[in-house]
Amino acid sequence: MKKNKSENEKKSVSISPKKLRWLYSSMYRIRRFEETMLEQTFKGNAMGVTHPSDGQEAGPVGICAHLTDKDWIGSTHRGHGHCIAKGLETNRMMAEIMGRSTGQCHGKGGSMHIADFSKGMLGANAIVGASIPLAVGAALTSKYKNNEKKSVAVAFFGDGATSQGVLHESMNLSSIWKLPVIFACENNGYAEATPSWYAVSTDDIASRAEGYGIPGLQVDGMDVFSVYDAAEQAVKRARSGEGPTFLEIKTYRYHGHFHADDPKKYRKQEEEDYFKSKDCLISFEERVTESGLMTSEDLNEIRNEIEEEIKKATDFALTSPMPDHDELYKDVYVEYSNSLLGLR
Repeated sequence: MKKNKSENEKKSVSISPKKLRWLYSSMYRIRRFEETMLEQTFKGNAMGVTHPSDGQEAGPVGICAHLTDKDWIGSTHRGHGHCIAKGLETNRMMAEIMGRSTGQCHGKGGSMHIADFSKGMLGANAIVGASIPLAVGAALTSKYKNNEKKSVAVAFFGDGATSQGVLHESMNLSSIWKLPVIFACENNGYAEATPSWYAVSTDDIASRAEGYGIPGLQVDGMDVFSVYDAAEQAVKRARSGEGPTFLEIKTYRYHGHFHADDPKKYRKQEEEDYFKSKDCLISFEERVTESGLMTSEDLNEIRNEIEEEIKKATDFALTSPMPDHDELYKDVYVEYSNSLLGLR
């Protein structure tokens, strides 16, 4: 699904000023969180491996703009952007990455396992493709409860997960049952260091949806307005009971697969320069200022607010205590009760 510049400008005009501000602030928040997280990782303050998602901000923001806390998302190992777009707090996320007791999961999950059910965030996940059946399960629950306004579930996954059997099983089942689920493939061109052109049998991953009777849309994942438009269609389709949609979001990660990976070993500089010239923040800034929807002062105010937020989040994490030893065995098992078992 391609749009020319005038069509994109027309679409952006229909978005409220409040929503435009949210789109930009969310993308900039993700960008600065990831950059700061990398800085702290290299300083030795992160617990374990971190996978940055800077460059891919438009995908989760464009989709989550249409979701509420009652909607669900399943994430990947590269999940910070999904968490932030779904409304999680950056201070607790930063503390989690540093393994602190004040973290989102009390320092036990780390970078790849941040979750918050109160926000509809089923969790980041280190297993390739594991978010997919989780989202389908959430969508099945929504349909089973038969709510007037169905909760929608979104499964985020990369191009590498599109060859996992669980995706095809999930697409087939969700199509048969017309579940309110969106399959959001963030195709950044690489599964770790393996290019998608080498490992995936088609140039258009979205075309695979046709075999399951599901609409497949390919969108420019460096343009938040294109993602926003496609996601709006997919969410409306899901809420109205028409079933799933497959979105292939063509995007790019600016850094390596994880913090210590050097992408220059498998990517050309020309390729990196091309995608950075399409940066989602820069294109947003140009579009809204040229069309008079926001001013440079508006954008600068947002950036300053988020810079302060990320600084406070980092300070909060660095000054938070490590978990006590007696916390080791907590949150390991579910403590069943008669009410939970339905015996009350």
